[in-house]
Amino acid sequence: MAAIGRIEAVSRILEVICRTTGLGFAAVARVTEDSWTACAVRDEIDFGMAPGDELPIRTTICDEVRAMGQAVVIDHVAEDPAFRDHHTPAQYGFQSYISTPIRLNGQFFGTLCALDPRPAQLKNSQALATFELFADLIAAHLDAERRLAVSEAALLDQQEAAELREQFIAVLGHDLRNPLASIDAAGRLIGRTPLDSRAQTLVGAIHGSVQRMAGLIDNVLDLARGRLGGGFVAERRDDQALGQALEQVIAELRLAHPDRRIDAEIRLDRAVYADGRRLAQLLSNLIANAITHGREGVPINVRAFADGDHLEVWVANAGDPIPEAARSQLFQPFTRALYRPKQQGLGLGLWIASEIAKAHEGTLDVASDAQETRFTLRMPLAATPAMASAE
Repeated sequence: MAAIGRIEAVSRILEVICRTTGLGFAAVARVTEDSWTACAVRDEIDFGMAPGDELPIRTTICDEVRAMGQAVVIDHVAEDPAFRDHHTPAQYGFQSYISTPIRLNGQFFGTLCALDPRPAQLKNSQALATFELFADLIAAHLDAERRLAVSEAALLDQQEAAELREQFIAVLGHDLRNPLASIDAAGRLIGRTPLDSRAQTLVGAIHGSVQRMAGLIDNVLDLARGRLGGGFVAERRDDQALGQALEQVIAELRLAHPDRRIDAEIRLDRAVYADGRRLAQLLSNLIANAITHGREGVPINVRAFADGDHLEVWVANAGDPIPEAARSQLFQPFTRALYRPKQQGLGLGLWIASEIAKAHEGTLDVASDAQETRFTLRMPLAATPAMASAE
């Protein structure tokens, strides 16, 4: 289980714990009757532990957390009647400490713990509630890893592996929603309390991470639905307000990226037979792609208009052209590394946009040269005979 230390989300959780509590050491530990093993570590005080290191179980307070099945919180060891004479603080030299159980499928797995050689105000703060929420999120990670490992061990061939992997992508997305919502709620509660500027910045970072993770989960679930359900399903109707929905997407992205200029012209004076929510998602993905890859300081151009009996929507940005070799794979999932190896993300946005276009009997094309990269959606304005027969 030491491999959990490689999970970026867990490392981020430990960093946030140290920042919000003021404690200098935090860890996720596998705790049994016989051993204490560090799975992931954040060490800002040179405590000397690294992932994979072990401690004698009887020298840890985590052993008592395991035995009692409940958290231990200590503000100041020297003033705590239950722990001032305890051998563990004396042996490891800490004064403040907090540890809460991590339960995997209802069974005790280990602990999420933190400590510091200085006293800290923990009992009368949100520290314990935050620890419990993070412990639930870590348990979700562990459970997903466990199920994925068990499944992969049982695979007979590459096709079986691919199918089962996609199924577990869907399970992973669902399993992360509840703890993620809990973290968001906890962050909002903390944000309502009086905070100094540094703490407010950290709360903002938590909200930003939550939003990014939520977006990744949505994309992964769209991938799972598209692959396992035979493609995207668009709930189409005669939408009189599609133009307003597209303008709202643009307004939200302008607000989220005030440093980027987005020039838009939306001219839709008639109903479009479409799933407005999905087309808004398509436009959002295309603009987000332009923000990520477009040249800063140059406007992103967006147009949506009726062209005869078709709707045309395009997004254009300046920047490095997409290599010809990458364009044939551009609308496949997880292919971002082919032409943008250093960019973060799963590379699902363009694939999702392409699937939405197909669900509307439309096409999504790309043209890219040294002057401009342009993605263009073209689809029927009205229901076609093929759409009618399908419904």
